Amino acid sequence: MSFFKKINPKATSSASTGFGDNASNYGGRFLHKNGESNTYKTGLGILERYSWFHSMLKMKGRHFFLIVLGYYISANFVFASIYYLIGVEHLSGMETVTEGDKFAEAFFFSAQTFTTVGYGRISPTGILTSAIASFEALIGLLTFAVATGLMYGRFSKPTAYIRFSSNALIAPFQNGTALMIRLAPYKNTILSDAEAKLTVGMVIDDNGKMVNKFYPLSLELDKANTLNLSWTLVHKINEESPLFSLTENDLINGSGEIMVFMKAFDDMFSNTVMARTSYTFGEIIYGAKFTPMFYRDEKHNRTNLDLSKLDAIEKVNLTN
Repeated sequence: MSFFKKINPKATSSASTGFGDNASNYGGRFLHKNGESNTYKTGLGILERYSWFHSMLKMKGRHFFLIVLGYYISANFVFASIYYLIGVEHLSGMETVTEGDKFAEAFFFSAQTFTTVGYGRISPTGILTSAIASFEALIGLLTFAVATGLMYGRFSKPTAYIRFSSNALIAPFQNGTALMIRLAPYKNTILSDAEAKLTVGMVIDDNGKMVNKFYPLSLELDKANTLNLSWTLVHKINEESPLFSLTENDLINGSGEIMVFMKAFDDMFSNTVMARTSYTFGEIIYGAKFTPMFYRDEKHNRTNLDLSKLDAIEKVNLTN
């Protein structure tokens, strides 16, 4: 692992980041690009380590639908097997001959019972079959109550609809250079009281021992009353910056990561929403600047924000 032998002595490190300082236990990066912690918990059973509720809320929509559909089919398959083993003669109204048709009828009867539809063509007879059908109806009601709650939770969960640029830049700024990261809201939401914080984590050689050091990066503008257009976070690289002495080769060969923490108030949710991401030093482009991504429309009465240009940059020469 590459590390830095020296750092700007004027930079003050922070010990309140929540990340460890032992670089030998460092797992590559502190945050994933989507903002989730790059941490895998062990030492407990999987049911204790994972919250199924949070997992169901966070997973992708197609995965959620497949799990619900898979559970629905599996549950009906189990109950259909029970009805079939008991004997389909205890399900009155069946008009089948082959064993396959009998199981199919049992499966669809289970689906009707599970969903409490109950068309009435097939009905249970006998104490055992009726008891199983009653139990299945209860399971179905509870299942759909949970599924409905999860579906509502997925739609109502406060989410920061903010996208970050794929790369951070070292760009010219005020007769010097600055670290720049661009972000933009991408939904028809209204975000206000936006606040951003940047932290850089680097592997430092501290008297022959590699340690993680974290430094807050001051921003030219760290708060915005409203977030309607794109926002470029600018950290001026001056004598106070921990990045002041770093060259392009240092960024390419060194081990470091820029972590971005963003929060804003969403009027629709009436709640504070948060977004996070990170950029390893290898994801920083040296000598580039962002090109504009919003412009006035043809009628001169509206501003258009072109989200496809979030990563649009152009190369520039840096002068020291």
